[in-house]
Amino acid sequence: MAETLNVEIRPVGGKRDAKRLRQAGSVPAILYGHGEKSVSLTVKADQFASALRHGSRMVELAGGVNESALIRELQWDVYGTHVVHIDFARVNKDERIEVTVPVEIRGAAPGVKSGGVVQHLVHEVLIECLAAAIPEKLQVNINHLELLGTITNADLKLPAGAKLLADPEAICVQCVEPVEESEESGLPGDGAEPEVIGAKKDEEEVG
Repeated sequence: MAETLNVEIRPVGGKRDAKRLRQAGSVPAILYGHGEKSVSLTVKADQFASALRHGSRMVELAGGVNESALIRELQWDVYGTHVVHIDFARVNKDERIEVTVPVEIRGAAPGVKSGGVVQHLVHEVLIECLAAAIPEKLQVNINHLELLGTITNADLKLPAGAKLLADPEAICVQCVEPVEESEESGLPGDGAEPEVIGAKKDEEEVG
């Protein structure tokens, strides 16, 4: 079920107006799409932060406008800790949309006990699904991943009715043998002490 966000219509202003809104605990936003006029909005920062923590992608906007919307894009502050602007896109619940979903791994790969190293190569994939059925994330179970084994995008379990748009043959997770560093490959700057060429010769000449 989509979370409800209380929004208010805001007059279009400049950077100073946006700054005042943020200082008052609100986030500037814009709603667009479906060939309709864009609407400038404000959302309470704490309410929106709660929706993000719950992994919401589709929300119900109430108050200034009453529409279903997709959180299309977020702008963050320079520290990446606070949302400073939100782009909402109008959407119908029964509409099929393209959306990027995070990919997370779960479990412990048996290949690690055999000396392997798990590499997570794909962290998000593009899928097509109903707007009302956007998954928060896709989880990859690696409990059966042996040494030299691979899991491709095609192996990802998608929600019912969803379609993978990313390359199905791309390797999402793999368990590989660790790369052994050669002792002769140590170079200055990588933690190895550089050899001081000529030092021994100079010492012998001094003695």
